Amino acid sequence: MADRDEILAYASELLDLDAYPDYGPMGLQVAGTREVKRLACGVSSSLELFERTAAAGAQMLLVHHGLLWDRDPRVIDDASRRRLKTLFDAEITLAAYHLALDAHPELGNNALLARELGIDPSEQFAGIGFGGPLAEPVSVEDFTARVRDKLGSEPVVFAYGPERVERAAVITGGAARHLVDAAGAGYDLFLTGEPAEPSMHTARELGIHFVAAGHYATERIGIQALTERLAERFDLEWEFIDLPNPV
Repeated sequence: MADRDEILAYASELLDLDAYPDYGPMGLQVAGTREVKRLACGVSSSLELFERTAAAGAQMLLVHHGLLWDRDPRVIDDASRRRLKTLFDAEITLAAYHLALDAHPELGNNALLARELGIDPSEQFAGIGFGGPLAEPVSVEDFTARVRDKLGSEPVVFAYGPERVERAAVITGGAARHLVDAAGAGYDLFLTGEPAEPSMHTARELGIHFVAAGHYATERIGIQALTERLAERFDLEWEFIDLPNPV
């Protein structure tokens, strides 16, 4: 058993949470019981995720996409009430880790996914991303096959870069706007989660490969790594609740 606030404080320090201004409150979002025996994690807040966390008997849920965003209205509508009621009834603490988790060089989505795909994440890119050389140059077809194998998703690929991919950059999730930055930094390929409408023409005109492997698919890895680290630190059980999303 561990104390809720000690877990949250450790996670905040580990991720240097205050160094990454975000689009809403990060760390604690909804307070539950102080005594934590089991952790759960998932990518995005939803009623189904909260219900499955309660069914799993977890007292704390860690997510990448939290419940509270600056852009959202302050009104608690029916959907929000159902979500909150599920958390309150089961006394579940909800904690969210977004940009700080993306940016972490050891536990973050970007560095971990880069390593999974054979990219050395030795270069910081666009504030929260990572890039670097591949262990061995490959064709874009081989790189795409690697993405498909590692993530289980069918990527959108705009193959307008060089014949061999030698350097690549990664920002998971919704970061298509950084395609221009990747080309400007000399990368042969840029990988993110979602394409934007201009991405195809931008890739063609700048001579760079663009790979969008799914917002959800590219952001499963970091929250699991963080939860595993917390579970080890506080001697707790944990599980990942996978709610696949084609986006």
